[in-house]
Amino acid sequence: MSETHLAYLNLGSNIQPETNLLKAVKLLSQYGEILKTSTVWESEAVGTKGPNYLNVCILFRSPYPQRELKEQVTRRIEAQLGRQRTADKYSPRSMDIDIVLFDDRPAQGDLWELAYVVVPLAEIYPEYRNPVLDEQVSETASRLRQTARLEKRRGVLD
Repeated sequence: MSETHLAYLNLGSNIQPETNLLKAVKLLSQYGEILKTSTVWESEAVGTKGPNYLNVCILFRSPYPQRELKEQVTRRIEAQLGRQRTADKYSPRSMDIDIVLFDDRPAQGDLWELAYVVVPLAEIYPEYRNPVLDEQVSETASRLRQTARLEKRRGVLD
């Protein structure tokens, strides 16, 4: 049997987010197995005045190493759902898929103070230690919830 990997993915959209999150989850399931899904969370756009985002964290098992997961799966799904990459990193987007953790290692260092990443992750992996603050992700999420404007959105994926 081939090697499998576990990735925690954060999916976000603020262009037709209800439709695009559902489509992204269905497309991801063609490349691997979705083991856990957090609640969908609504948050304000960061860095720009735009529509609110919907974000969800997914535990995803697949045979893809990290680079291939990004290049052959997540980027491909973003493109299929109409993602336009521009110089403005805060522009509205139909789909953004970030690899937060890959085989229990942080994939990016700049996500650990973002409520829309940490709060959904804490729902499905509360005991993971935040590599920046050396505390459980559940503790970071609790602190971020005190100041962040995040609301649970029912009925999107459940």
